[in-house]
Amino acid sequence: MGIAQENFIVEFCNAWGDGSDTSRPDVEKILSMMSEDCVWQLWIPGGPIIRGKDALRAEIHRQMQFATNNKCNIINILSSDRLVMTERADQAVIHGLPAPHSMVAVYELDDDGLICAWREYLDMADLARKTQRSVDGINASGT
Repeated sequence: MGIAQENFIVEFCNAWGDGSDTSRPDVEKILSMMSEDCVWQLWIPGGPIIRGKDALRAEIHRQMQFATNNKCNIINILSSDRLVMTERADQAVIHGLPAPHSMVAVYELDDDGLICAWREYLDMADLARKTQRSVDGINASGT
């Protein structure tokens, strides 16, 4: 039970990049794996909530202005028919600084097997230290 859902989420995570200098998120592939009304909470607790494909597209492009070298490194994955959870040790360069970070991501799937809700649980204070910014400044475009 859940292996197809797990493989789907592994493919989704891989679409964000391979960690190389030339790799960029495959925005259209990412969006094709999400429902029209998908909801993404960027971080829990307290992170912004992005709703719908147009807003998701805009958010991914906004993040691409300051985050590069993305790679989702899945440590553990568990699932049911409608839910997949990943424990990850991700890497990225954010505002020009290496920013490895641990997180748990929760993906809810709809009747069509698409992501309809996505929440990421991570320590934003740790990420702020690594990027030499405030928590609010990490997610800000520009330098």
